[in-house]
Amino acid sequence: KMENMFRLMASEAYLSDRRCIWVNGPVIVGAGPSGLATAACLRDQGVPFVVVERSDCIASLWQKRTYDRLKLHLPKKFCQLPKMPFPDHYPEYPTKRQFIDYLESYANKFEIKPEFNKSVVSARFDETSGLWRVKTTTTAGEEMEYICRWLVVATGENAERVVPEINGLKTEFDGEVAHACEYKSGEKYRGKRVLVVGCGNSGMEVSLDLANHNAIASMVVRSSVHVLPREIMGKSTFGISVMLMKWLPLWLVDKLLLILSWLVLGSLSKYGLKRPSIGPMELKSKTGKTPVLDIGALEKIKSGDVEIVPAIKRFSRCHVELVDGQKLHIDAVVLATGYRSNVPSWLQESEFFSKNGFPKSPFPNAWKGKSGLYAAGFTRKGLAGASADAVNIAQDIGNVWREETKRQKTRRNVGHRRCISVA
Repeated sequence: KMENMFRLMASEAYLSDRRCIWVNGPVIVGAGPSGLATAACLRDQGVPFVVVERSDCIASLWQKRTYDRLKLHLPKKFCQLPKMPFPDHYPEYPTKRQFIDYLESYANKFEIKPEFNKSVVSARFDETSGLWRVKTTTTAGEEMEYICRWLVVATGENAERVVPEINGLKTEFDGEVAHACEYKSGEKYRGKRVLVVGCGNSGMEVSLDLANHNAIASMVVRSSVHVLPREIMGKSTFGISVMLMKWLPLWLVDKLLLILSWLVLGSLSKYGLKRPSIGPMELKSKTGKTPVLDIGALEKIKSGDVEIVPAIKRFSRCHVELVDGQKLHIDAVVLATGYRSNVPSWLQESEFFSKNGFPKSPFPNAWKGKSGLYAAGFTRKGLAGASADAVNIAQDIGNVWREETKRQKTRRNVGHRRCISVA
């Protein structure tokens, strides 16, 4: 029956001048860390797969949309993908280049060869056939449709940049405007007055890099933010929180983290950095908002090399007016305003994924939907969460795959015996 349905779909594709390909396993959309981890785990389970990627390389976010000085913010043991640790000679916090090299070695080890330059324009579940139909297109306009039983969405939480509408920024401001994904180094901003919009990890690190290159940096802080030291007494703050959460309730872990943070960093409110009313781990759990792990930006803020300013009212030709009435002369703006999922733009499904492009079910049940639909890397728990998703998805598909393979072998053996008896 499935073979007949595929033939029908292939004939439809032929009539519409579109190639149609049957995938004997899942289609994985996205060749970032989540997609690679899922593919590797499927390989280990003996399940075939196809990975489609809109860019021309793996981990395009890391390779093309990150700044030069970037390092992993968490220790490497919390960031390694399943079945392959980081090399022993890597530092505790690998650099951007080291992480990319690790991912490329990972893809080579597990023989993951994505089909590059293929953007998914739509994916829908065909109720009649019980199969997924995944349509892609290339920059040259070549269309292709993949037919499969399982679909793994691994495009990640950071697929598209977020560019807010700010009064006058597009229409009046004459200076350079760049998103953090376009920012590479502060060298080109040396001596310039730069406004960084956003105070998350990216905003803090861009501000630090600008100050290190002798730019005059100001950072917009519209709301409260948790800033924690990256390490406490030589131990990873994240590692400490993970250990504490095994034994203590969340509220107590937050209280201890804030006390330790105050001892290391001191009070930050006098510098314009106010903490939220709920603790950092609770805030992360409820909203996905990650606390900032300081790697040197606070020193620049305390010394005045980076100025904290309130929310923006409007831009003019070469100035920004703030809500408190201040006017700053600026030459450039860097929007460290984050990213979003792009799943709603192509996945024709509304039961599992919500309108914001994230699964509706909370962690740890956000990896599996219905009708063979899976999500990898949407836990808001970083690379460790993506790795856990990959393991779960591969095991779930692998169990079905092995059971069906057994049944097929049994049917072939029975048919073979019947042929012998007839002969």
